[in-house]
This record gives sequence, C-alpha cells and structure tokens, in this order.
Amino acid sequence: MRLLVTGGAGYVGSVVAAQLIEAGHDVTVLDDLSTGHQDAVPEGARFVQSDISDAGAALDGVDAVLHFAAKSLVGESVEKPGLYWANNLGGTLALLDAMRDKGVGRIVFSSTAATYGEPERSPIQEDDPTRPTNPYGASKLAVDTALSAYARIRGLGAVSLRYFNVAGAYGRFRERHTVETHLIPNVLKVATGERASVSVFGNDYPTPDGTCVRDYIHVADLARAHLLALEAITPGEHKIYNLGSGSGFTVQEVISVCREVTGHEIPAVVGERRPGDPAVLVASSAKIQRELGWKAERPALRDIVSDAWAALSAK
Repeated sequence: MRLLVTGGAGYVGSVVAAQLIEAGHDVTVLDDLSTGHQDAVPEGARFVQSDISDAGAALDGVDAVLHFAAKSLVGESVEKPGLYWANNLGGTLALLDAMRDKGVGRIVFSSTAATYGEPERSPIQEDDPTRPTNPYGASKLAVDTALSAYARIRGLGAVSLRYFNVAGAYGRFRERHTVETHLIPNVLKVATGERASVSVFGNDYPTPDGTCVRDYIHVADLARAHLLALEAITPGEHKIYNLGSGSGFTVQEVISVCREVTGHEIPAVVGERRPGDPAVLVASSAKIQRELGWKAERPALRDIVSDAWAALSAK
C-alpha cells in the first residue's frame, strides 16, 4: 500500500515507518520537524516537511494514513492549552478534511491512555469512562470523538490505539526528545552522566515497594500493533484498542533494572508525591489480543531497557 505517516520523524512514528517499509509498503513521512529529527526518517521513505494542516499534496495516491503528529507534553498542555487544541484537534480535523478531498478513507490514530484520566479500576479497559485531566488527554479524546463521527457520517475507517509508556529502541531509532519527561530515558541519562540523579515522586503508595506502577511497552511491539490495525480497518467503523502489559512495573523496579543493565549506580532522590499521580496506571490489551492477534513479543523490562541502552550507547 501507499501510506502517509504523519509525525514519522518522531520516536514512535519513525519505528512504525521503518516496519512498514520492511513489510513492503510505499511510505511517505510528513513531519514539520518541530520535535522530530530528519535523520530519523527511515531509509526508503520519502520525506515531506510540512504541517499536518497542509498535508493535501502529500495525500495524492495514498491508500491510508498513520497519524502520529501531535504535541504530547502534559505539563506544556496545561501551560499552553491553545497550542494543544489547535495542533492536536485542529490539525487533525484539517487532515481528515484533506483525506476526504483526496478520497483517502483509512486512518490509524496514535491516541493515548491519558484519555481515561484517573481510572476507577486497573487494568483499564476500552469501555471504562474517559475523563482526561489535562488538555493533552482532552485533545486526544476529542480526536477519537471526531473519528467516530467521521466514521458514522462519512464512512471513514479508523482505528485508535491507546497506550501509556513506550520505551526501548528499534535498531538506531530511539527516544530523542528535547524535553524528556519519560522515566527510562531519564534514568539512563544518569548512567551517561547527563544527569546527577533521578527523581522519585513519592514512595508511600499502596504498591509492592511504595512507588507508582506504570505500564511499559516496547516500541517494536507497539509498532507491530499499528501494522495489524492497518489491516483491521473497516469502512464506516472506528475501533479503539488499548495497548499495555497488563501488569506494569514500579518506578523502583525500573531504576533497579537500569542499574543492572548499565552497571552504574544511578542515584535516586525521593521527593514528595506529585498532585494527581495515581498509584497504578496499567492498560488491558485483552481486546486487541482477542480481535487482532497482537501480543507483546518483548514484554520483559530488561529487554526494553537493554535495547534503549544499546541505542543510546551507540549514538
């Protein structure tokens, strides 16, 4: 198929684009490079530097879109909500209208488990209430709502994938965020000497070791789910799937595994809880396993950390 990958110069988008090329698809990457990196565009992909609100020309002859272009920093979304609504929702609506004009009726959307907010139960399932607690999650939920409407009214075929913490690396493709908020890369930065220590926000939660439990999924496993979702698109339907481990790991477990993998001490400084941090955030992937046959091939935390460390060490 001829495919357009928006945000394909970013972390997850570049891995998905690489796997699509390996699967024999014809791939065009569209990215404005505001947070992505041009050297992350996989070999064999065409590159178009553009905002998603001006994606029309890149859609000529395209069979489907995989959409990763979004602002994704929770803190920034609270400080600059207009930016997130304009880019994440406004940009996606412009993309959907351009797809309609070009006759492109299939899309896989990179959504987020932040759409659920603070969950009532764990693991989170797709039919649980969606109550996002920040503009980032709210803007992503608004896109999911729009996709359902476009499917119902215009016959669009769409799949949304909701996930929490993506980590690891796929060959040379790794996390390279200007502002890094994710735990694993920040812990590894201590091992490389870029940070003096890692912060732990609270150690008195009702969890096995008192630190928060979070879901981690290997970026390669996540990317495979997007390829399966592409094949599962049905015109006139919007399907939503969670992606997760079903169990999760504590902050302390992540730090301990990073110490073992890197051979570095990695000092950790325990501070106060952050307001609004739930004790446990874990997503159930039972639905996508049942309906699409997806399952994590590299679920072990050691594998996730080892791949991230190898890519970071080779930079």
